[in-house]
Amino acid sequence: MPEFYDQLANYFHLIFPNWDETIDLQGQQLSELLRSEWPKAHSILDVSCGIGTQSIGLAKCGFTVTASDISSGAIKRAEAETDRLGVEVDLSVCDMRQAHSQHGSGFDVVISCDNSLPHLLTDQDLLIAFKEMLACLSPGGGCVISVRDYESEERGRDLVKPYGVRSTNGYRYLLFQVWDFEGEYYDLTFYIIEESTLTQEVRTHALRSRYYAISTVKLLDLMSEVGFEDVKRIDGVYFQPILIGTKAG
Repeated sequence: MPEFYDQLANYFHLIFPNWDETIDLQGQQLSELLRSEWPKAHSILDVSCGIGTQSIGLAKCGFTVTASDISSGAIKRAEAETDRLGVEVDLSVCDMRQAHSQHGSGFDVVISCDNSLPHLLTDQDLLIAFKEMLACLSPGGGCVISVRDYESEERGRDLVKPYGVRSTNGYRYLLFQVWDFEGEYYDLTFYIIEESTLTQEVRTHALRSRYYAISTVKLLDLMSEVGFEDVKRIDGVYFQPILIGTKAG
């Protein structure tokens, strides 16, 4: 999984029609959610920050943000983006299953967005990750997860998920994913076709990973199992379902 995001880091922004606008939109959406659920929250820990989409957005909204990711390539890109945008985020490489040993406790909110958790392929690994997130929080602190709604996803093989065409800096890119399900898991190939508009030279990148198509109901059960209270799913406030829980005060 780190290799997948190491390879994707330089192209990740192309998933969105306008990544800078997405940073601002997601930052504002998450900020409104946090201020609604935990009004006094200020310090945020992002345990799967990628190239910084949510971390940068929340920092721009005034939060103090610490962020890490298992991919060193993604962190390198995030560092470049925080410099470009003039935003301060404390960035480091870390597996979310070791979040507490790296970051310690005392955070108001811990987040893991954009369907990062289903890269963990067993319930045991998910429980470890949730325990680490819980340990990182101050009493009364909150946990925010966003994931795909796999209950509504088609199951099968050769399922194509298009992202469209992007043109930038003299190149045109066609991006799409292909999913192949095996029971509760699926293998994903992310195809990025890159064409120089000057020379018409074409390069194709095929990046591969595996996901656990876990339901939001089961994720909420796992959150409760490790000790989160008031767990619930929230729809309509973000581009994916949001799962939240609170550490006992």
